[in-house]
Amino acid sequence: MSAAVASTPGRKASRTARMSLTEMAWRLRDQVVRVAWSPRQVTRHELARAAAETPARAREFTAVLPPGTAALVSEETRQPVLEAAGRVLRGEWETLGVLRTDLERPDWFRDPVTGRRYAQDSYAFRIDHRSYEQVGNIKQAWELSRLQHLTLLATAWFLTRDDRYARRAADHLRSWWRENPFLSGVHWTSGIEIGVRLISLVWIRRLLDDWPGVADLFERDALALRQIRWHQQYLAAFTSRGPSAGKYVIAEAAGQLVVSCAFPWFRESERWRRESERLLERELACTSFPSGIGLYGAMDCRCFVVELGFVAAIEAEVSGHPLRPATWARLCALADSAAALVDERMRPPRQCCPNEGRGLLLDSPTPNHWPSMLALAGALVGRQDWWPRPPATAASSIVGALAGSRRQIRDRPSQRPSHFADAGITLLRTTGKDEIWCQCDDGSHGTASIGEQAHADVLSVEVRYAGVDILTALGTLHHDDGRISRSSSRPTITHSRQIEVLDDGDIARWTAEHGENVSLGPLVLHRRSVLLDRASRSIDIIDQVDGASRDIHMAFRLGPDVQAELEGSCAVLQWPTASPPGTARLELLPGLRWSLYQGETEPLTGWNAPGPGRRVPAPTLSGRGRCGPGMPLFTRLDFLEIGNSGKSPVCRPVVSWTASATPSDTAPEIQAEAR
Repeated sequence: MSAAVASTPGRKASRTARMSLTEMAWRLRDQVVRVAWSPRQVTRHELARAAAETPARAREFTAVLPPGTAALVSEETRQPVLEAAGRVLRGEWETLGVLRTDLERPDWFRDPVTGRRYAQDSYAFRIDHRSYEQVGNIKQAWELSRLQHLTLLATAWFLTRDDRYARRAADHLRSWWRENPFLSGVHWTSGIEIGVRLISLVWIRRLLDDWPGVADLFERDALALRQIRWHQQYLAAFTSRGPSAGKYVIAEAAGQLVVSCAFPWFRESERWRRESERLLERELACTSFPSGIGLYGAMDCRCFVVELGFVAAIEAEVSGHPLRPATWARLCALADSAAALVDERMRPPRQCCPNEGRGLLLDSPTPNHWPSMLALAGALVGRQDWWPRPPATAASSIVGALAGSRRQIRDRPSQRPSHFADAGITLLRTTGKDEIWCQCDDGSHGTASIGEQAHADVLSVEVRYAGVDILTALGTLHHDDGRISRSSSRPTITHSRQIEVLDDGDIARWTAEHGENVSLGPLVLHRRSVLLDRASRSIDIIDQVDGASRDIHMAFRLGPDVQAELEGSCAVLQWPTASPPGTARLELLPGLRWSLYQGETEPLTGWNAPGPGRRVPAPTLSGRGRCGPGMPLFTRLDFLEIGNSGKSPVCRPVVSWTASATPSDTAPEIQAEAR
């Protein structure tokens, strides 16, 4: 639940106008180089010549796993890996919520949603991959070409020595080599994709090390060598720029560092390693707070970044080029803060959209990969006593074996943190069975002066009961889909600050405020307090808006498992099909005109996006009316015992006040939206 107003028009023009001179210079430089590189494009007809030009000299892969590593992966962990790898052998793989069944002979350029084909032979830098009209949702193609279904196949071979997995991985990899020559097509348009793909290549080679055909697939194959070098040349020449480039730069630097350590086969390898090491260390430090929370607030991206950071750090360590202790300490802070934020089901807050990006995939993919990330981090830096206990994974066992021993990091929190002042994140929660988990956010809005990576999460309140979403974030319904604007769930606000966080054991309280630009007029101060009463298992939300009387809109977005029945200004909430089931009563502002929406398309209201490409109906309670200046606005959420119908004989209003009968259409609107 967050306060917000709609984004103003012309944001793109404003973004350009507010770029720093340094960023503008770098972008201009990149454009010049892209034009100059056009003669370097290799077409599919030129592949034989390009491969023949690769210098012939002895190469050897030495970054192998220690003997006995496969035995460290338990039978319980192996089974999901083999089941997922079996589906890949049958041609099945899910990309961003879409099940593909065409992977026996993969078409690297086919959109599985529309059936259209992406640009394959065009010069990469002439393709506008951000244009939905030109390329559709390009992430469908990019996701498959991260080649993480091949790291899964390689893991299955490593655990079973069944040659079916290795042969299929080799066939797909050779297909990718042939179909994607340098700078031809959509797979050469994004550095983050190239970086992740390089990590996949290293681990495919490592896991298949004992397979008889692996050297012919990599170091003895001229085209493979050429492709690996092309990838590194690209990353050395083009680095993502701008205040929001953090995860992109980290993926690019991590991929370059991993491959230059594991495949030091080229005359530039040492230079590429040093440059990528410096870049990775810098970005890990400047894109996260000292507490370990990310600057951008996008939680799922942080999981991606943690995996990338640890995978790169271990590769550098085993190659004899360890990262600085300060970098290891920051990676550990990222892991500790992640362990502190999750609910009892090890699910993170829903700030921003879940993108399900993986830095390294050795296990069967799951929608929530925070447990596997925490298992990996625990294997590399150790888990604190207060951490949740995620089960071991294939990745944590195998990467942990490569590391050899855990890195010892000092000055870690001895108790589970609930307040991250630098990031503006506070958790109010109960302990024991059926946890009430409530996240409150007063963090910064976007990055730098341009509000980049901005999301409507300031003063947000997200509530779960035993891991079930009760008040939740919308998520992004169609990420990068030009048909649906993301701005409707990412409005602009400014000037937030925290006032107090108190916890006396019985009651935990958070209070913060922010100034909001309403219709480009003066700042309007919005103050919010959230109280968790652990004894009564209730949450009170108190809003106060200073200034003149004004029309308001308050909306509560409920989780997809919740069923809602609206009775005037009281809503009965039940989630009978969840585990465990539960019931709650939401006492709403009685002066508003309340409506209940679910699965509406005109306008798009009453939906929840549990992941990319997935949209499910979920109730939204919407109330409109008018509030007086400085009037406290009360909302109460009471969790009831299992078996109680949840219907109170009288839904008493928490506070009485008068709403206008006909809100003005011209008055500025303050939105308090359930996030």
